[in-house]
Amino acid sequence: MTKAPNIVLGVTGSIAAYKALDLVSRLRKKGCRVTVIMTANACQLVGPASFEALSGNPVALELFPDSKPQNIEHISLAQLADVLAIVPASANFIGKAAAGIADDLLSTVALAVKAPVLLAPAMNVNMWENPIVRQNVKRLTDNGWRVVEPETGRLACGAEGSGRLAPVEKIENEILSLLGWKDDYRDIPLIITAGRTEEPWDPVRFISNRSSGRMGLALAEQAARRGARVTLITGTVDEPAPAVLKHIQVSTAAQMSQAVLKELPHNRALIMAAAVADYAPKNISSGKIKKKNDRDITLTLKKNPDIIHLASVRRKPGTVLVGFALETDNLIANARGKLITKNLDLIVANPAKTLSSDNIQAVIIDKKGKTAKFPQMPKSKLADLILDRAIKLIGADR
Repeated sequence: MTKAPNIVLGVTGSIAAYKALDLVSRLRKKGCRVTVIMTANACQLVGPASFEALSGNPVALELFPDSKPQNIEHISLAQLADVLAIVPASANFIGKAAAGIADDLLSTVALAVKAPVLLAPAMNVNMWENPIVRQNVKRLTDNGWRVVEPETGRLACGAEGSGRLAPVEKIENEILSLLGWKDDYRDIPLIITAGRTEEPWDPVRFISNRSSGRMGLALAEQAARRGARVTLITGTVDEPAPAVLKHIQVSTAAQMSQAVLKELPHNRALIMAAAVADYAPKNISSGKIKKKNDRDITLTLKKNPDIIHLASVRRKPGTVLVGFALETDNLIANARGKLITKNLDLIVANPAKTLSSDNIQAVIIDKKGKTAKFPQMPKSKLADLILDRAIKLIGADR
């Protein structure tokens, strides 16, 4: 899985401070770690406990907290940040930052940070339109800070005009942009399967495989970060599932087939990364099968549903199907055969030697026969490459 980025969120004394709670929640759902710094005035408007509950981290309040006597708080927070976002940013903070004043924790972190800085101002219309404030904002933008301009509307003081905090969704997108994340899947519903199925032959034994589920989980995580409404269907996986719109847990191939076909009509794509058992025991004993005089036993196996083939037959026009082919030999030839027989739009072929690994070596083949070979790389990186290709196919029918 990819390293979660660290967002340091500064909250200042604007009435819009409560909206930063929603921003914390959104960033956490995208897989970001969030550490909140609150100014003294912000604490008069929103309690730190609310931010701590949503972020899962203590709120930073002081330059020299008694609880961390050996820690230089402003330096450690500045070094932690992949992005520093000040939401909302008051006129007071903007003025101090533009003048290089560092008289509290947030303003000191802002001077020490090397990461990108985002500013989302919120204040009274007369303050926002004051030439001094405008000059201060320009000075910060000239120095590379990104500003999300406030909107026009009715303000908390009752006045009409510019100064309302920009929509939280817009601020979130700007932060993700500073992280280098794409937003090309926004609101696109898709199914991703992950993990291995387990086919029981008595209450304590089953047939399965060595898939870890990491490839499917990486796809789900990256797709969610790019804005997709992900339905993740998992068998057994070796890692925690990322935060997605919907998570369905199954055990057997039959259960996964039922879940996929039920969700398919509501989604634009199916990425079938799960390692589904091809066969299952025909008869399942109701009790544990006992060993008898060291004699061999015979299991009769039945063929499991071919989930992606059934999906191909039943999909609505425009639904994109991406399959996987794990092979021990004739990798490309076998993958091409599967692509054709199952009527897929893309297939990802990888050798069995990368099974259960954090890295993967893969070949992506499209419906036109174009083949792209990739060196060994983290599964999170391959996930992005797969999503890059899938979105072009989805986009063609949007």
